[in-house]
Amino acid sequence: MPEGDTVYRAAHRLNEALAGSTLLRSDFRVPTLATKDLSGARVESARAVGKHLFVDLAGTTGSTLSIHSHLMMDGAWHVYRPGEKWRRPGFTARVVLRTEDVEAVGFDLGILELTADPDAAVAHLGPDLLGPDWDAEAATANLAAQPDRPIGLALLDQRNLAGVGNIYRSELCFLAGVHPETPAGAVDLGGMVATAHGLLQANALHAFRSTTGDRRRGRELWVYGRDRRPCRRCGSGIVRGSLGPARGPAGERVTYRCPRCQPPYTG
Repeated sequence: MPEGDTVYRAAHRLNEALAGSTLLRSDFRVPTLATKDLSGARVESARAVGKHLFVDLAGTTGSTLSIHSHLMMDGAWHVYRPGEKWRRPGFTARVVLRTEDVEAVGFDLGILELTADPDAAVAHLGPDLLGPDWDAEAATANLAAQPDRPIGLALLDQRNLAGVGNIYRSELCFLAGVHPETPAGAVDLGGMVATAHGLLQANALHAFRSTTGDRRRGRELWVYGRDRRPCRRCGSGIVRGSLGPARGPAGERVTYRCPRCQPPYTG
């Protein structure tokens, strides 16, 4: 799934393109919303909450409504000029929002719904790393509440803190010098939470993510995607593995680590 900063950037682009505009046309291409017509609604804002994206609308009668989407693995929001050729196949479009100046298209969205209560849709999430009400103490407490759980699993659980995906999971464990299977109770959770917040904030509006501080191509990340390539710190070959249940909604997720900088936890 995309990282929280990816969704944040998508919401930022949508907000710049749509906020304050009136929808001339809406085209929902999912069965449950196929008859919905939002023409005439005013776009109040587009915003991200963790990995969820909302387009908040004000109706012509004063009612409020939000388009709630989640990118899941393959989703994306694009903004085009009217008539501009789409960069993805049309059959993958799930919703098209048209104003006088732009056409916003949501492709391959894993979740797409209309809700009058957007807060309820994200009530299960922990503190949002890129949210205006970020709460580091609450995020740390959530992680600490399951001290025996592997930190690599706890970080991906959006109920603990919202916004960490598989890339940041591997990078955070490397920066903390811990194996992803290390129990959360044996980790400096406050330090890891602070690092997570700092990294996502630093990357929030950058097209290319960097955890190393170097944004040159091929130098952006410490371990993720670098299987068998030398560790940038010690030169050992990066190891690719997996962590998580073989079945279930989360499933196994790939991990990357340095065997020397991140030795297995021994208790």
